[in-house]
Amino acid sequence: MVGESLLGLSPAKQRAPNTYPLGRYLFVLAVVALGALYAAPNVFPPDPALQVKPEDPDRALSAEALERARAALADAGIRLKAAELEGSSGFLRLMDDGDQLRAREVVMQALAGGEDHHIVALTRASTTPPWLADLGAAPMSLGLDLSGGVHLLLQVDMNKFVGDRMESMEETARDALVAARIRYVGRNWVDGTRLRIPFQNAALRDEAAALLAEQFEGFEVSETDVDGQPALEFAMVDEYLRQLEDAAISQNLQSLRNRVNELGVSEPLVQRLGRERIVLDLPGIQDSAEAKRIINKFANLEFRLVAMPGDRASQTETLDYRGTPTTLLRRNIVTGDQVTSASQDYDPETSLPQVSIGLDGDGGQRMNNATKDNVGRSMAIIFIEQKPRARTVMVDGEEVVERYTVEERRLISVATIQSALGYNFRITGLELGEARDLALLLRSGALAAPMYIVEERTVGASLGEENIERGQQSVVVGFILVMIFMIIYYRGFGLAADLALIANLTLLVAVMSVLGATLTLPGIAGIVLTVGMAVDANVLIFSRIREELKERAPQQAIAAGFDRALLTILDANITTFFVAIILFSIGSGPVKGFAVTLAVGIVTSVFTAIMGTRALVNLIYGGRNLKVLRI
Repeated sequence: MVGESLLGLSPAKQRAPNTYPLGRYLFVLAVVALGALYAAPNVFPPDPALQVKPEDPDRALSAEALERARAALADAGIRLKAAELEGSSGFLRLMDDGDQLRAREVVMQALAGGEDHHIVALTRASTTPPWLADLGAAPMSLGLDLSGGVHLLLQVDMNKFVGDRMESMEETARDALVAARIRYVGRNWVDGTRLRIPFQNAALRDEAAALLAEQFEGFEVSETDVDGQPALEFAMVDEYLRQLEDAAISQNLQSLRNRVNELGVSEPLVQRLGRERIVLDLPGIQDSAEAKRIINKFANLEFRLVAMPGDRASQTETLDYRGTPTTLLRRNIVTGDQVTSASQDYDPETSLPQVSIGLDGDGGQRMNNATKDNVGRSMAIIFIEQKPRARTVMVDGEEVVERYTVEERRLISVATIQSALGYNFRITGLELGEARDLALLLRSGALAAPMYIVEERTVGASLGEENIERGQQSVVVGFILVMIFMIIYYRGFGLAADLALIANLTLLVAVMSVLGATLTLPGIAGIVLTVGMAVDANVLIFSRIREELKERAPQQAIAAGFDRALLTILDANITTFFVAIILFSIGSGPVKGFAVTLAVGIVTSVFTAIMGTRALVNLIYGGRNLKVLRI
């Protein structure tokens, strides 16, 4: 009694050994319960589905179009779970994964031919109960190797790319000849990868050859005749053609990566396949129709001066602007390739959508040079878009869906130059959806060559269903064996460790679901490693308790075992956590998937080992008058 008074404690206030305050028990219970709540959506597998969305971003799918698609599927004998409108999209939930590809072709044919064009994308529709979704709970995203994503094969239209480059070279040659006052004959000089320029006589041909030789690097120059006229032929060499193709693919790859990053897709795969194709894997994607619309969109801008009455007809072209024909110079001031920044905002005066644009050094200088000498003259902005289309054609007596692209060019602005423009300016006259898309496309970088999707499929286990099943079995079998071993070897303490291990996996799944992390096959390996590390922490604690029992009473040994093992547990897990962070920083693809799972698993295992296991041990042994402790 004297000792207790000196310590300032009374018998009524002194807590029994190895017991927690009620608040700490409730805290641990609340964390585990919250984890179970946010891990619960993973119990509900998503449905294979088709997502149908209008190509126009400012329009929503009509009920009539959804009903037409549903009826077409019924006529084709494809069973549906449900057909529903959600926001601007429609979802057709299917009964079987195997029906997705056939259903997509059926719906595309049913919706083709009208004025409105639709995007039909393969997706997986969530089956999470609404009350869980309202709480922000969502299932964990799965990587492509675990049957969770969309695979796209994109065909780069190299013919269009090379054709545009040849037309640009034709325009360059014509401007140089006009500036040098060398008379040429005809206008259409391009023939595939060859440029044939006829002249009135051989002397003019020789003069032009000396002038154009430096501008046509990568071309073989030869003398020929065109309709009896002496001519120069510039033929693109194969090596230069290959360089152009490589440059186009590289720029398209970078632009696609930027666009995918804008969409927020986890761990995408963007890589080249052959000379003219790109493979794009989008794991864990939520809005595949929107992704297809953005990824499959080729758009660019051209800034030109409005033609003056004295300009040559060969140097101009006429486009419609709000119902009025407007003649423009063919030469561009700058294009979208020279845009370094683009953001969609609103005009402070009119509150209408606009795109604020920043140009690179060369683009800003060219814009300034063109506008400072043309104050009071009009400048036009051309919006160029390559839109994918599909049509049904007969091949060997069978109907086949053929995909192609259609180029749309339209003037979006014709304005008077009030003063010299520099590196930053604004584009107005756009709808909200157009402004948002244009800013995204310019911000992510223009595509060097148009592309269209030639293959789309949902991806199952890339390592095979058998390997995936065995991987899951290894986790379950390993987990059960560890639990049995812990109970047999550590008895009551082993039971506490097993319950903490279950809580650890629950929290791991919950945290990854909340973070939106993508689980891949290497991620499953990270889970297995986490199970081992969580058990390892408990083994350290229990081994320390055994050592303390040689010198202390049971209750004191339990407390000392937890306290003295804490530093070792923290040291081991913190160093491993740093390794996981480094792997995540420098790794990619599967390595990142493993690193994310490992890092999250370390945090949850430390929590459950230090607080969860101790809370359970306290509940089992705390406050009891133990004479012997079996461990």
